[in-house]
Amino acid sequence: MLSGKTALVTGSTSGIGLGIARALAAQGANIVFNGFGNADDIATLLSSTAQEFGVQTVHHNADMSKPAEIEALFAFAAEKFGGVDVLVNNAGIQYVANVEDFPVERWDAIIAINLTSAFHTTRLALPRMRQQNWGRIINLASAHGLVGSAGKSAYVAAKHGLVGLTKVTALETAQTGVTANAICPGFVLTPLVQKQVDDRAARDGLTNEEAKRALLADKQPSGDFVTPEQLGGLAVFLCSDVASQVRGAAWNVDGGWVAQ
Repeated sequence: MLSGKTALVTGSTSGIGLGIARALAAQGANIVFNGFGNADDIATLLSSTAQEFGVQTVHHNADMSKPAEIEALFAFAAEKFGGVDVLVNNAGIQYVANVEDFPVERWDAIIAINLTSAFHTTRLALPRMRQQNWGRIINLASAHGLVGSAGKSAYVAAKHGLVGLTKVTALETAQTGVTANAICPGFVLTPLVQKQVDDRAARDGLTNEEAKRALLADKQPSGDFVTPEQLGGLAVFLCSDVASQVRGAAWNVDGGWVAQ
């Protein structure tokens, strides 16, 4: 379905981003990976993905908190593939503290990476997408883009902002072949969430499995984690012609979290 197109997925060397990148590669998209990690591991990821799906893969380690590096990332994608057809804004970080105790530098970093980076990537991607009258922008928001949780002021603010940016982008491109949508996952067992599990296990004297169940019981009625593969499947759908009138949606995949 995406043969000959190029997908840029930020934060894609692990977790949700990797799951989405693989799903798009399976549909024939060339992949621009972005993210940090061991150089040998990233080289292996590039070669294995290219071989498995018969696509071209490259990597750029842009720090998504820095606009100049984001511009360099897009110049790199243009040089390698001519530009970006599918943009997936997935890069994100987390920190938990009450508002009055929240470190200012942590707030700034979370807003920069989780929200402002998506503005920069979107503004850089749209001219080409408008020119060719086709493009897909998929923003990885969160259930926290739809509801709040104590202790997560910066993350919740950023994800709510990302949903808002998605809606505005969708309206501004409504009469074109470009769509913009947000995916709002519940708990996925990413390194970010595993850290919350580990912290809870240490704090409450639980085993890791007990801490996982306790974390899910707080928010996610299904009692199961969402998987990167499930999110990848939704991203593929949003890239399809069937989804051409899905515009500005904030699609929760959360085991029933926001239904409560």
